[in-house]
Amino acid sequence: MVQAVFGFDVGTSSSKGVLASLDGEILAVAQRPHDVQRPRAGHVEMDANVWWRELCDVLAELRQSQPDVEIVAIGVSGMGPCVALADAAGVPVRPAILYGVDTRAMKQVERLTDELGGEDAILQRGGSVLSSQAAGPKFAWVKENEPEVYVQASRFFMPASFLVWNLTGSYTLDHQSASQCTPLYDTEALTWYEPWVQKIAPSIELPELFWAGDVIGTVTSDAAAQTGLPEGIPVVAGTIDAWSEALSVDAHNVGDLMLMYGTTMFFVNTVESVVRSKEMWGTVGALAKTRNVAGGMATSGAITGWLRELFGGADYGELVQEAARSGLGARGLVMLPYFAGERTPILDADARGLIVGLTIDHTRGDLYRAALEATAMGVRHNIEAIEAVGGQIDRIVAVGGGTQGDVWTQIVSDVTGRPQVIPTHTIGAAFGMAWLAACAIKPIEAKDWNPPVRTLEPNPENHERYSKLYELYRSLYPATREQMHTLAAFQQEL
Repeated sequence: MVQAVFGFDVGTSSSKGVLASLDGEILAVAQRPHDVQRPRAGHVEMDANVWWRELCDVLAELRQSQPDVEIVAIGVSGMGPCVALADAAGVPVRPAILYGVDTRAMKQVERLTDELGGEDAILQRGGSVLSSQAAGPKFAWVKENEPEVYVQASRFFMPASFLVWNLTGSYTLDHQSASQCTPLYDTEALTWYEPWVQKIAPSIELPELFWAGDVIGTVTSDAAAQTGLPEGIPVVAGTIDAWSEALSVDAHNVGDLMLMYGTTMFFVNTVESVVRSKEMWGTVGALAKTRNVAGGMATSGAITGWLRELFGGADYGELVQEAARSGLGARGLVMLPYFAGERTPILDADARGLIVGLTIDHTRGDLYRAALEATAMGVRHNIEAIEAVGGQIDRIVAVGGGTQGDVWTQIVSDVTGRPQVIPTHTIGAAFGMAWLAACAIKPIEAKDWNPPVRTLEPNPENHERYSKLYELYRSLYPATREQMHTLAAFQQEL
């Protein structure tokens, strides 16, 4: 029997599992696509029970494809910060409210900011100001808008912690995820801040905190019966997917920036000491004694997926080829990628997408190219904001599904003027959790688990041309913000 570890991740558009040897060889990968629910404008939810069903399904497929593999440790991660309220038995009482793409709690953000002493007081304790990304206001939203649901709740989960609960019966959360539950977590004391917990979520029993990779339990007899796994396999604490992705590509050292290409674009920069920012997110890291400056766009791959559907389900490969033929500047189109509001660095849930320069001569390839360039412009904006608040970026490591092929990644390097390290495996968070699970069995250096294979360099001439378009890109949001907000208010009334 070959000893292997199982890593699993719940993403926005799919769940993915990987079996890997203890030396990092990928033995098998399986995936399950899923959809989020958008019951009304600004609301983005998902049934937490889907996460467990998909883990069981993926695991069954992987074990069937690799009958000679013995799974010796398990790690799980997921999108976040999410708020999945549950009763004392861990049964969800409503769909999980997702991370910053769900903007329903903006009134609670404003009210809590005032009640807790203003942005500076929250920033000092939590590392970030309240925004659509913060989990705390979402508790308040449920308490105020669904009181009959809230009274049923006594616990809360994120995808990783919900899966750990189902596997081990341990009610836990990792410190990194907790640090995005602003303002409930104290980033200096590394614990829940009880005065604000009692004000915002007084009836919720908050989970015990661990660091990602800590062994916190083993597979129970009940979980064994549901998954087909032997009882007693160790399970490590998980974390939010972007941080697991950073671990998967050894981008967790001071000066590293993990750039995640996915449904949304995410950034994790590791720094030497605490950074507080009103534009970005100051968090603790996935591993003990680490600190991060992080950020996230509300869309990236979500826009290309939306365009694909508008184009009748066109093949992605064809669209990428057409975008490549469109050329730099998408034949005179500039897009703002705020199709679901925007997270960092503008933190504006009411921002809206914008396409400028359209003519009847433009093609779907031009639009697709404009979407790729828009996300690249957003990447540059975030990189500049990270460095402005004290972040240190010496190396950018790319990860995620969007790294397949060089069109998108080359556009990002050309727009930002920054090289990107491409690792051997870019399959993402599930592989990072496999590494953490393997580390519970024996010490393994991340650089040996997933070494880099090449560096993608920017084209200086393209960077100069893109810099002129970037100036135009940056001017569009302040010039149209008022109109965006008017339309957002109109949409929310529908």
